[in-house]
Amino acid sequence: MIITVASGKGGVGKTTVAVNLAIATGATIYDCDVEEPNANIFLKVNLQKIEDVFLMNPVFDLNKCTFCRECAEFCRYHAIAVLPSDILFFPELCSGCGGCKIVCKHDAIEEGKRKIGEIYHGKNEIEIYQGLLNIGEARATPVINQLKKHVDKNGIAILDAPPGNGCPAIETMHGSDFVILVTEPTPFGLHDLKIAVDIVRKFNIPFGVIINRYGIGDDSVEKYCNGEGIEILMKIPYSREIAELYSKGIPFVKEIKEWRKKFVELYEAIK
Repeated sequence: MIITVASGKGGVGKTTVAVNLAIATGATIYDCDVEEPNANIFLKVNLQKIEDVFLMNPVFDLNKCTFCRECAEFCRYHAIAVLPSDILFFPELCSGCGGCKIVCKHDAIEEGKRKIGEIYHGKNEIEIYQGLLNIGEARATPVINQLKKHVDKNGIAILDAPPGNGCPAIETMHGSDFVILVTEPTPFGLHDLKIAVDIVRKFNIPFGVIINRYGIGDDSVEKYCNGEGIEILMKIPYSREIAELYSKGIPFVKEIKEWRKKFVELYEAIK
């Protein structure tokens, strides 16, 4: 079973939920927040690199090129600029789609590749896979896509999505069996939750909401969920004990036994 833990807003406790759920259920966690992976701060696994991630980049043969501009006109990311007798290529803008090679009628473009990230793996009590995007790279989705190829659909897979509602988060939740949307009871949390709900509904994926830091803010998130018929799966209170454990990098299901039971019950309800 593939469960994505996502959040429309960053900083609401998404990784906290993902890590505690994985520990309580013995699941494998996949840290898809490849720009800033942090799940292993709590798991403390000795990670080892298992592969590099490459993006297709075109290589131009100027001896064959007629400078017809068809490749540049095809590229929606403006990664190619054709001059009268030369071609300028901007690799940081290239999406790696390979369309320029397809439209070239003169066989003047070959497929090259550029390393954009890495995949790591490790295991102690919990198995973790982690993607890491190279500094300065703009496109996280190819790394997330490569990371997801390691997902074991026969086990329990917890995907820790990137924050927000952009392409990396969408790529992570695509193909999941269930999505947990983590939010906080604030106007900002509600605003971004609504966007996330719209996205998950478009994918037609079953989902529910966890309210973290329950007790601060207001009840607008609860009213919204009740009005939309969205199940609130769990409420994690605004707790000094939980906050102190978090600050020490300790998942609270390890120290507060009743919460381990609650996360197991959460998984059973989702299943």
